[in-house]
Amino acid sequence: MTTKLYYDSAYVNEWSTTITSTLQREDGIYVTLAETAFYPHGGGQPCDTGTIGGIAVLDVVLEDQEVLHKVAELPGQMEVGCKLDWTRRFDHMQQHSGQHLLSAVFRKLYQAMTLSFHLGSDYATIDLAIPELSAPQMAEAEQEVNRQIYLNRPITSYFVTAEEMARLPLVKLPKVTEDIRIVEIEGVEHNACGGTHVSSTGAIGMVKLLRSEKQKGNIRITFQCGSRALNEFNNSLQILSKLSVKFNTGKDEIVDRIEKWEQEQKQLQIELAAMKELNDSYLARELLSSMEAGCQVITHISDTRPLKDLQSLAAKLTALTELPVLLLTAVENKVVLAHHGAAALSCGAFFKAHLNEYHGKGGGSDKLAQAGFPSWEAAQAFYDFARQQF
Repeated sequence: MTTKLYYDSAYVNEWSTTITSTLQREDGIYVTLAETAFYPHGGGQPCDTGTIGGIAVLDVVLEDQEVLHKVAELPGQMEVGCKLDWTRRFDHMQQHSGQHLLSAVFRKLYQAMTLSFHLGSDYATIDLAIPELSAPQMAEAEQEVNRQIYLNRPITSYFVTAEEMARLPLVKLPKVTEDIRIVEIEGVEHNACGGTHVSSTGAIGMVKLLRSEKQKGNIRITFQCGSRALNEFNNSLQILSKLSVKFNTGKDEIVDRIEKWEQEQKQLQIELAAMKELNDSYLARELLSSMEAGCQVITHISDTRPLKDLQSLAAKLTALTELPVLLLTAVENKVVLAHHGAAALSCGAFFKAHLNEYHGKGGGSDKLAQAGFPSWEAAQAFYDFARQQF
């Protein structure tokens, strides 16, 4: 059986050992080692990666207490040097230790037990057995967990017997009854856990709570620790700095400036809508007044109006005439056909009968239909065909 070096010290990241067996499976090649520091998937913590004999380790799993290492190819020799991806390992150590400390804080402050833990590639989450959590409570928990980090409490791990375990103030009893591993944060908690951890709370660096949300009657906390939290802060600061430059204001005044800008935009939208309404009315009357005698359809091609504006123009025109209205926009290669209701024409049926010939997609009701085309040429060809039908 493999000697699990990560139980002796989570800081072992380079070592030499022997390949004890190889396995060829459907999903790839696996090897076992005499000693390994590669942590397998388990307890909410992802596995380590790195190299064995210079060959990439793709996955690590635990089966029947044996650690299996999936490799990109079989190493060329049995005596191999191994190396962890230390950045990944230490990140996992920070997140996992941070989770233990954070769970302990929520338990102490609000009697909220942690139901589950997930360590993702960007964020970590815990689900708390508590129905509500206010913003002030989130802030209080964040302050307390970081205070515990500043105290730099030692974090140790060790194995105990069932009898020894019975004398410890465990958070909850483990499912196993032998090889019971305890992770202790001095003065905070004793927790049964098989994961990798930093040696003291100070090495967690910091804990930042990002958000809380309800999840099946409980509360899910999303958080980051250590380098992840620092990177998140730097990214947020970069965005804040860009906004400060864009709005030509100090960081403390950005929210006020954005609120003012939103009000200005709302007012501009109101004014623009009124101008469009007026412009549509003028254009509708102009199109009607410029109609040739005996014309049976009102047509118009726009180089600037999107479909939404054409629909508004069609509504203006059909309110003033019983003739059908055919409009084309070069902006989106779309066509609108509409009438007041007096014409013996179903716009939707007409489109359905002829769109396929021009590779158009769309439809509508008896009084209004619209369609889009893959190119300007196709849209114009359909427009010309439809105009000739009236």
